[in-house]
Amino acid sequence: MRDLTYPPIIATAKTLFRLRGWKVRMTGTENIPREGGAVLASNHIGFADFVLAGFPAERRGRLVRFMAKKEAFDHPIGGRVLRTMHHIPVDRASGAESLDAAVDYCRRGEIVGIFPEATISRSFEIKEVKSGAPRIAAQAGVPLIPVVLFGTQRIMTKGHKLSLPRGLPIQIRVGEPLYPTGADPVAETEQLHRALQALLDEAVAAYPDATEGQWWAPARFGGTAPTLEEAAQLDVDERAARAARKAAKVANDD
Repeated sequence: MRDLTYPPIIATAKTLFRLRGWKVRMTGTENIPREGGAVLASNHIGFADFVLAGFPAERRGRLVRFMAKKEAFDHPIGGRVLRTMHHIPVDRASGAESLDAAVDYCRRGEIVGIFPEATISRSFEIKEVKSGAPRIAAQAGVPLIPVVLFGTQRIMTKGHKLSLPRGLPIQIRVGEPLYPTGADPVAETEQLHRALQALLDEAVAAYPDATEGQWWAPARFGGTAPTLEEAAQLDVDERAARAARKAAKVANDD
């Protein structure tokens, strides 16, 4: 694929990180193949994850084609940029099409990035994992590589405004490849969940800043973030509020 915008965007991000003195620590990058297709499955804790989750692959000389909601591609400027980077739009009303596109990318030797929790985790824990990533890897016959980020939520996440603190530590952990076959999608999805959970525990344990009493830390580690159950209820409330606003808009238009 021809990439004119992707490399300069990565270079710009790296320059920003250096200027702010961010300390990005990556482990397990050797698990990402230097050639051939793969699915990279990352946790999702902040709006900067689309940038940071691709860093381990970039270190291996690879670019990641992320799957992102279709609405992002509808933006007149941002959508054009996403298309030039060959990311994959996901229409939740017609998911089969995006899944087929991801399988095709993998078979053509590309790395496809996916956030299998589907939405940002307000608890900063691993939410329920969807089966899409293992299914894509199985159909394409490529490895499934778990990746965990920690620290990116401090840049910008749900309920918190953009912040660019100096010296921000960011942990990125790449796990050993999984090789789903599609024989048991439920078990293979649970295997991915366990791998992500183990990587998250390692990332938090290695994080240099104390987590006690911090909004950006999971409750399980002494932080004040909502628990998984509390976060799930917040997501339900958010969807209900969004639906109410949409209904009100339709009523006003009529």
